[in-house]
Amino acid sequence: MTGSHVGAHVEALWEAAVAGDEYAATDVVLAALDRGVPAETVLLDVIGAVQRRVGAEWAANRIDVAQEHTATAINERAVAAVAQRTRVRPTAARIAVACVDGEWHSLPARLLSEVLRLRGFHVDYLGAQVPTAHLIGHLHRTAPDAVALSGSIVTRLPTAHATITACGATGVPVIAGGAAFGVDGRYATRLGAQAWAPDARSAADLLAAGPLPRRSVDAQPSDDLPHLVDQEYTMVSRTTPTLVKAVYTGLERRIPAMVAYADQQRLHTAEDIEHIVTFLATALYLDDADVLHDFLAWTGAVLDARGVPAAVLDPALELLLDELRDFTRAARMLTDARARLADTATAAPPAASA
Repeated sequence: MTGSHVGAHVEALWEAAVAGDEYAATDVVLAALDRGVPAETVLLDVIGAVQRRVGAEWAANRIDVAQEHTATAINERAVAAVAQRTRVRPTAARIAVACVDGEWHSLPARLLSEVLRLRGFHVDYLGAQVPTAHLIGHLHRTAPDAVALSGSIVTRLPTAHATITACGATGVPVIAGGAAFGVDGRYATRLGAQAWAPDARSAADLLAAGPLPRRSVDAQPSDDLPHLVDQEYTMVSRTTPTLVKAVYTGLERRIPAMVAYADQQRLHTAEDIEHIVTFLATALYLDDADVLHDFLAWTGAVLDARGVPAAVLDPALELLLDELRDFTRAARMLTDARARLADTATAAPPAASA
């Protein structure tokens, strides 16, 4: 099956997904299987490709949240259809696949689960937002050969760290994957995972190559986050509501038009401020300013697609900096973030004249 034929299935599934037509979507993936497209290719290069497009189209403001959720649900239905058609008796190792607690993007983990099943693994798919205690209970009951931990939201990495550590205490190795762990997996290894994979196909290849190394339950993990001794992460994360309120109040004083905001506008503004604080806290946890910078760059692109200049972020950053001037690392990150934001605004091309 040539790439052009796979591309045709991608376009057909995209049309069905954005139309909210689960029957058409099912027909597309089953027809692809009938035409000889390998099931793994349908999962990763058709359904996976469409899901990536869903995210990109939402960010570009070409589909709304309701359409994004609908398309995701249709893709999940398509995965189920492929799984039903291609049953494989498990003959290989047992893998538990779970999303980090607080992680609701479950489709990447579901795709990995189905790819592993196709390759003969015995798979326990635990789904989205798996509390660490429940995951550990599952490990004690079933004794899998590895845990595949999925995370797309970088702000869930402190929780992921606790989960990886708890899995290690049971002796079960962890392979991490998903955008949250960095494009090169830098956060996966730093937080103690035994392995990292950039995508489902690579993860399946790695697991098929042999068992991951198990750490003795008596071994103690080394402390790779010595910077946490300064307590900045703890203080910022614990005072998030207070910081959000202070920044919001400061913005109201600076932007008189906010007084007339509708309730929904107030809610969205508060949520945006909370996101900034939460990403700052995560940057402090990892001691990596790029966490905050990458979030602001992404947010700036999303705002730009909606006709809002990214410069609107600066007053919030300045007010947050005023609140955290006594926090050395936080102040440095916020100062640097404001400078980068200003550089981006200066480098942006001028708007075309009418």
